[in-house]
Amino acid sequence: MESASDKYIREHSTPQSEALEWIEKQTNIHTNYPRMLSGRVQGRFLTMLTELCGAREVLEIGCFTGYSALCFAYGVGEGGRVDTLEINDELEELTRRGWERSGIADRITLHIGDALDTLKTLSAEGRCYDLVYIDANKREYQDYYEAVMPLLRQGGLILADDTMLGGKVCQDPVPTDKQTQGLVRFNEALASDSRVECVMLPIRDGLTLVRKL
Repeated sequence: MESASDKYIREHSTPQSEALEWIEKQTNIHTNYPRMLSGRVQGRFLTMLTELCGAREVLEIGCFTGYSALCFAYGVGEGGRVDTLEINDELEELTRRGWERSGIADRITLHIGDALDTLKTLSAEGRCYDLVYIDANKREYQDYYEAVMPLLRQGGLILADDTMLGGKVCQDPVPTDKQTQGLVRFNEALASDSRVECVMLPIRDGLTLVRKL
């Protein structure tokens, strides 16, 4: 159920495109966990941040139904490129249908398979990115982070989603499940990493913005 504050924020933000609206609707109809979708406000933030930092090459780890990938595709503009990684191919048809409705599907490349394996391939190809979005297996956030750092240009940005995990990461005692522990490990390592500067934003379930120095 949408809260009054969330409704107010949504109504006072730029509306989403028809293609994004279609993806959101289909995600709610066809998936068991539609809340995994970035949503209108965070999606608008992703597009605007991509535009503001001038990103032309974006890497996304965790595609789901393609909503956030399309948000980045709007942001990179004509000639820009989004590589999105997803281990599950069950939603590929729905994902591609949504992108096709946007008219800019050619900006997005979907890589099906284990993300860490795909990242090794992209590294071997000498790829370089302006912005990286991490929104996949919480147990492996730290592994994703270390794998993408060599692929990120100096001054480039990393966005890590769900870094509060419903407040679990700051509970006392901290839950011992592997997802929570994975995020705690990532958050602690990030806060003390001299290679970057970072800020955790209270957007949805926590969105950490990182800049490579």
